[in-house]
Amino acid sequence: MHGGNGPAPTPVTVGRSRRTDPLFQRLSYERQVTSMSRSLDHPPRQDTEASVSELVKQASEQMSQLMRQELRLAQAEMKQKGKRFGMGGGLFGGAGVVGFIALQALAATAIVALDLVWPLWGSALAVAVVLLAVAAVLAAAGKKQVRQAAPPAPEQAIDSVKADVAEIKERAHR
Repeated sequence: MHGGNGPAPTPVTVGRSRRTDPLFQRLSYERQVTSMSRSLDHPPRQDTEASVSELVKQASEQMSQLMRQELRLAQAEMKQKGKRFGMGGGLFGGAGVVGFIALQALAATAIVALDLVWPLWGSALAVAVVLLAVAAVLAAAGKKQVRQAAPPAPEQAIDSVKADVAEIKERAHR
């Protein structure tokens, strides 16, 4: 029996519920305080099965996020390559237009001027060779732009995915 003024101490009895046990309540409180310091993204694990399922869930979410990021990288890379193809095609088109205009304007003028010194056929041949050389230079510049854009695969994204897969395999073996 208790003879003091304060409340009687709670005796620990066999068969008492864990929830009413003061030691259990104190441990539960400490766990709650500890869990509050954890990130909200990682709730406290209840048992081994829950922790494995949580890890699988996190891995799945991270893989999904990684794939979305890799797709964005591939899109950006393909956009850049598309611009290069467009630039190269534009340069080829420009070479054709300039070659055509030059053939009309300069050919007539040069042929007439050289006709004073050479026979008509010789002056026409000389002018045509010069104009073809200019068109060849422009075509080479366009070919260089198209070559820089090829192959039309997102190489940086492919390399990044390969590195990610290697990293995942390495961490899986740890």
